[in-house]
Amino acid sequence: MALQFDLVVVGSGPGGYVAAIRAAQLGLKVGIIERESLGGICLNWGCIPTKALLKSAQVYEYLQHAQDYGIKAEGLSFDFEAVVKRSRGVADGMSKGVTFLMKKNKIEVVMGTGKLVAPGKVEVTKADGGKETVEAKSIILATGARSRELPALPIDGKKIIGYRQAMVLPAPPKRMVVVGSGAIGVEFAYFYRTMGTEVTVVEYLPRIVPVEDEEVSKQMEKSFSKIGIKVMTSAEVTKVDTVGEGCKVTVKTAKGEQQIDCDVVLSAAGVVTNLENLGLEELGIKVERGRVIVDDFYQTNVPGIFAIGDIVPGPALAHVASAEGIICVEKIAGHHPEPLNYQNIPGCTYAQPEIASVGMTEKEAKEKGYDVLVGKFPFSASGKASAAGAKDGFVKVIFDKKYGEWLGAHMIGANVTEMIAEVVVARKLETTGHEIIKAVHPHPTMSEAIMEAAAAAYGEVIHL
Repeated sequence: MALQFDLVVVGSGPGGYVAAIRAAQLGLKVGIIERESLGGICLNWGCIPTKALLKSAQVYEYLQHAQDYGIKAEGLSFDFEAVVKRSRGVADGMSKGVTFLMKKNKIEVVMGTGKLVAPGKVEVTKADGGKETVEAKSIILATGARSRELPALPIDGKKIIGYRQAMVLPAPPKRMVVVGSGAIGVEFAYFYRTMGTEVTVVEYLPRIVPVEDEEVSKQMEKSFSKIGIKVMTSAEVTKVDTVGEGCKVTVKTAKGEQQIDCDVVLSAAGVVTNLENLGLEELGIKVERGRVIVDDFYQTNVPGIFAIGDIVPGPALAHVASAEGIICVEKIAGHHPEPLNYQNIPGCTYAQPEIASVGMTEKEAKEKGYDVLVGKFPFSASGKASAAGAKDGFVKVIFDKKYGEWLGAHMIGANVTEMIAEVVVARKLETTGHEIIKAVHPHPTMSEAIMEAAAAAYGEVIHL
């Protein structure tokens, strides 16, 4: 007999498990299929364990500069194995938390690899090769993504690695080349540099963190240079020779080719969706450029089959997958959710300094024809940043001059990933710059830089 549900979710990452819980809250009988570990890549091999590693690096960096705060810390060292062990422990704890939530919400977990065999029917292949059929009125695909492999960088797990291997290396390498400077690339570059590795970041595009505002990219490169990370932009890795002890990395630049010797190459050139062997072709589910095509409420062209998260068009971010999952199941349950506004999605990068942004960059706003007001407040003018010894970075805000609409905000500095939500909520509520200026912010805080930046846009800044 097949297992029967109202809803089955394939994949238990931050899209899948959140969708399952919300569906259970709405009274649906829910099953979730997972082939590896509850919580998916985010909890086990992505967002959470990387932040644990980065925190260890930040603590070590703080201690190295203890004398700046009048503290003596002598004989400083680190136990890399213990750093990795802590990270894995944090991930395991979070995965166990999801297991608890599944039980609490009476969601049945089916371990194995799911494949669509018909509308309303999923075949699950167990680890031992056995098969089980699961049936449901609605099916949500939430299978996520994995490291993209570039032709010149075939991942072998030892000398050329992806983010999963980067989290569990037995020791920090002496020299590392990081290919790609998105969030994954710069976070690992910062982590390994702080742990003593000589790091070179190679970026194909003209600037690092290329999706960010140009001024943020410049600041990040400056901050990286300060801690000894070498950055190569408009550069392409064309070949990696792994014969012998280390790696010989050939990099093509405008000035010609050059070779970099290192111990490990980290491929951080984005992700590719997990769509193989899902049964999409057999059921005629529409896919374009490696993404499943869905409507505003995540239904595919096959009724009753939905898709969310990294496998659909849009930013491949955990919080986006969660939001999509909630909207999707609310629609399935007969509610009337509002479609997700993809123009108001915050992006965060957790290296030091941190980066957080939402909305349009200054360049994008101007290209779209807006007459803009731009305000910028450097953390060097912030009392809290000075007291904390974290003066690198700034808050930059962009408003439409005509109506006062908040078009975008771009921050780089300590704790800015905790500050960006103010802007997301303000934009959701259609708050204007003047309202931000008149909303009293606590002093001294890093967050008052948002108010000061807004004031700068309107020529009312006090502390500059």
